[in-house]
Amino acid sequence: MNYGDDLFKGTAWYYSRFRPIYPSYLFRFLVNKFSLDGQGNMLDLGCGTGEIASRLYDWFESIIGIDTEYEMLNEAKEFKEQARIPNIEYFNGDLNQFISEMSVSNIKLVTMAKSFHWMNREEVLEKLYNLIIPGGGVAIIDNYIPNKEFTLWENKVKEVISKWYGDKRKAGNTIYAHPDKSHASIIENSKFKLEIHNLPSYKYRWTVDSILGNIYSTSYGAKRFLGDNISGFENELRNELLKINNLGLFEEDINISVKLALKV
Repeated sequence: MNYGDDLFKGTAWYYSRFRPIYPSYLFRFLVNKFSLDGQGNMLDLGCGTGEIASRLYDWFESIIGIDTEYEMLNEAKEFKEQARIPNIEYFNGDLNQFISEMSVSNIKLVTMAKSFHWMNREEVLEKLYNLIIPGGGVAIIDNYIPNKEFTLWENKVKEVISKWYGDKRKAGNTIYAHPDKSHASIIENSKFKLEIHNLPSYKYRWTVDSILGNIYSTSYGAKRFLGDNISGFENELRNELLKINNLGLFEEDINISVKLALKV
């Protein structure tokens, strides 16, 4: 599916400020699983604003974050400079462009957090297999739950989004199509060995403002899709949520799934 060049246009500022951050135990899991010791290199593919890279930088000699959205990379680079992280570089493009333009070796880990579904998954795994050293692998991180039971406030958010954005989930220049094949099945049919780890869920507390910011950080919720209706959307969502909880505080249980593609 070709979503065009504007898939996350206008969302990066919100992405870096309102997406829930990953819990520390996810990174401890990766450190232990791949015996990370400060040696070797890492790729963060579909790195967005660079959270994964910036949380793992001291476990590698170098990390390269790769993303097609320059606005996301601008946020990542700004944080890198503020935090004075010396060993992260960012590349604007996809994996094919990176391989053709850059030279990197001794890759121990490739991470993809909520990004694998946007890619040609079979092709990506095939190319990564040749880059990764034995004993290394790919960590596909997500919290997608096919049959999740939504709370009252989550259902209300979905209802208001549908009213103002439309019933179909916009993505770039077209409509999002969820992959027919699971990530697990794609890994199973590759050269990698599959492992699936479901880490403990954690509670995340939202405010009305952070809910709005998170919506604006998504491909389907970019502000540009609202046109002149931004105020109307925000006012309705705020009023409806405050009817549910007049303090404007809402909790969500967030699950973390890590699907590993291991090169043995």
